[in-house]
Amino acid sequence: MDARKSYDTEATIEQAHSIIQKYESAGVSRQRVLIKIASTWPGIKAAEKLEKEGIHCNLTLLFGLHQAIACADAKVTLISPFVGRILDWYKKDTGKDYQGADDPGVQSVTTIYNYLKKFGYKTQVMGASFRNTGEIIQLAGCDLLTISPHLLEELDKTEGTLERKLDPAKAQGMQIQKLNIDEATFEKMHAADRMAHDKLSEGIDGFSKALVQLEQLLAKRLTELEAQSPKPVGAR
Repeated sequence: MDARKSYDTEATIEQAHSIIQKYESAGVSRQRVLIKIASTWPGIKAAEKLEKEGIHCNLTLLFGLHQAIACADAKVTLISPFVGRILDWYKKDTGKDYQGADDPGVQSVTTIYNYLKKFGYKTQVMGASFRNTGEIIQLAGCDLLTISPHLLEELDKTEGTLERKLDPAKAQGMQIQKLNIDEATFEKMHAADRMAHDKLSEGIDGFSKALVQLEQLLAKRLTELEAQSPKPVGAR
């Protein structure tokens, strides 16, 4: 999705419809497509409407439990919490290094996973943005993990027993408080979570600037191609 529309529910829905229409015109079922949307409150509300239409969504730039619960309440198909970006923020903020189970990104995804499994949500958790194999090992058992090639290669060369860390059966037996996340609660929790607030804004700004640069490059390239195209006979 166009990150510049992250705070506009209707614009997000409109673009999602356009994307799905193009796929279906090419013979690709909407069941095979995930619309990737930033985990703002307007973005989550857009995803809620799209899911009711059978358009599946992946809520990204997700850094806090409040975002995850709101997404699960909206019945989105998939959320992708960013493990490595959470670690980056804490390392910069505290000057400390974190390993294994002490990694704040690992702790965040573990909390999100256990909450969703405890209360029977169908939303899948896909850990993303890993910085090292230790994070991956600590999240073994998560619904899905998206892992870069160099970390897959590192894992492939590792010998040993991989212990399952995340388990829905274990989550069921945990004492976890159920939270009601309405818009006011979402915004209050988001404002109180400096890391989630900073990383969401940073991510949207970064993607938005990248889109502007891409549009400028494409416009320049199209102008060059038009200038190189032979003109019809008699054209001036």
